[in-house]
Formats: sequence, C-alpha cells, structure tokens
Amino acid sequence: MRLHWFLPTGGDSRHVGSATVTEGRTAAAVVRAPSIEYLSQVARAAEASGFDAALVPVGIGCEDPWVLCASVAQHTTALRFLVAFRPGFASPTLLAQQAATFQRMTGGRLLLNVVTGGDPVEQRMYGDSLDHDARYARTGEYLEALDRLFAGEVFDYHGEHLQLEGAKLTLEAPRPSIYFGGASPAAERVAVDRADTYLTWGEPPVMVRERVERVQKLAADSGRELSFGIRLHVIARPTPEEAWREAQRLLDGMDLKAIQAAQERYARMDSVGQARMTSLHQGSAESLEISPNLWAGAGLVREGAATALVGSYEQVAERLAEYRDLGFGEAILSGWPHLEEAYNVGENVAPLL
Repeated sequence: MRLHWFLPTGGDSRHVGSATVTEGRTAAAVVRAPSIEYLSQVARAAEASGFDAALVPVGIGCEDPWVLCASVAQHTTALRFLVAFRPGFASPTLLAQQAATFQRMTGGRLLLNVVTGGDPVEQRMYGDSLDHDARYARTGEYLEALDRLFAGEVFDYHGEHLQLEGAKLTLEAPRPSIYFGGASPAAERVAVDRADTYLTWGEPPVMVRERVERVQKLAADSGRELSFGIRLHVIARPTPEEAWREAQRLLDGMDLKAIQAAQERYARMDSVGQARMTSLHQGSAESLEISPNLWAGAGLVREGAATALVGSYEQVAERLAEYRDLGFGEAILSGWPHLEEAYNVGENVAPLL
C-alpha cells in the first residue's frame, strides 16, 4: 500500500481545525503558521519517513498550492506533491503549462488532485455559479483537454463549458497522474472516464466497499482500470488506551462556536461526499467510533476528510490492511501536529504494513 502525507497549508497545531476554509478554525488550531520554513519541515519529515507524496489542498482559507509547492519542492529531493486544483478557474492550457513547468523543474514530482467543489458559497467567491452536475460536466471537458494537451495535440475544443482554439503545450513534460474524488453519479462518471486514481474519504469499510465495487464495474464496462485511494487521519500510539486518550484530548479542544460554524457550512453544501461524511458524526461523543478504530470526531470542525483511525500501532496497521484488501492501493494520511505525526506514523505504523 502506497502511503502519502498531507501539508497543512492553512496552519497546524496539536488541535483539529478546518483545512481549506475559515469556518471551524480557531487560533488554537493554527498556532504554527503555514510558512515555507515549517511546511518544508513537514515535507522533509514525510520524505524521511518513507511517504511517497504529500497532498496539498486548495480553498479560500489556505495558501495557494502552486506557489507554495514550487517553494517547498526546493527543500526536498524525492517527495512528490499531489497538488489540488479547481477545474474551470484557470484555462486548461494555462494549467497544463504550469504543471509542465513544475514537472520539468522538479524532475517529474507532480500529481494532480481534481477538486470540483462542493460549497456553492465558496464557488461564488471565485466567480463560479454553476450547479453541482454542471460543475462535473465542466470537469469532464477540462480533463479531456488536459489529456490532449499532454498528448502533444494541437486542437480546437468546442464544448458546453470550454472553448479553445489552436490549444497546444509547447514544451514537453510527462503527464501528471490524475487523482479524483466524488460520490455522486456525475462524479463517478468523470472518474471512470478521466481519472487514474479514484479517491474516497474514510468511510467505514461496509460503506466504502459498495462504492469501490460499483466504480470498478463502471470502469471495466468502459474498458478502463482505476486505482483507488482513501483519505484518513491517524491517531496511533503504543497502546489503544493512549490513542483514545489522545482522541478525547482532540475532542475536548474543539470550540463549540467552531463546531457550530462548521456544521452550518456543511448544511449549505451540495457535495454528496460531504453529506456522507457529515452523517457519520451525528450523536454524542461516545458514539463517534463508527466502526472498529474509526473515529468521526474530526468532522465536527473539519470539512472533507473527517475520520481518523484510532488505536495501537498494530490496530491502525490492521485497519489500513483491511482497506487495502478492499482494493485501496493508496492511502493519504495525516495527524496533529503534522510534523511530529509524520515521523510517528512513518516509523511505527508503516513498517507493520
């Protein structure tokens, strides 16, 4: 199982906060500023601990991933960067040029994470007023154009959402692998047609198994084969008791106003995946272990990836192995704080896999 880490470009601490927006974020959650110095430390720790790549998020409340990764990459030698981007906010020709430059400058260390967007309010901040299904239709056109640009074509494109004339990528570079997530039928169709790796958030095995099997069949029916990746936080300690004490500490540190702000944001979103995540953290603190060693407490304040594997090193490795057996060849992991936990997970959990 290939393991990746996460760069906290909205700030870091020993407490849980939102990742890409301001709702759900408190001062206690961002006591470590997302400076080049600190994020380079996290990247080097991930690289030294054997992680293959680092996911770099995109959103209104975090640093721009392209500018940041261009800087952090200079402080690493092998770590790859899974850069999130919003299709439609810049032309595919420009994004292909940026990606190609990053590939040439770093020796091919770029991966692309497609984020179609799930919060209509945030989308409008960027000038995007398309509804849910239209965003995914645009994403499909965008990724088709990217494929043709990296294939060396010179072409015109006249789609419902995308218009290009004489588009081309002048300087050659290897096409980055495309990572893509989305739980709706519209999202799954785009994944089957254009993605290399289909990503899901950390749902219980009983929930995610059906999705993997469905997308695998859709891909096979289209003559394609996808790899699968899962996004999880990790709270791993020498004993289960220590791990659950740490989960309780994180829960106790969540500000009630931050929880309320985050929940209000979730309610306005049209993301099917976020709705699935939100459904997991309903109820009392005692009910937040939704599956063996799978804790939904992070979702009280954190959007997107909202579940954590909690347990001893051996238990966490066993749960990751269960996901691997369901078809997940990759896992994007994280923990608070991201610097220390990169070493902890890399040294104590990864070898057990």
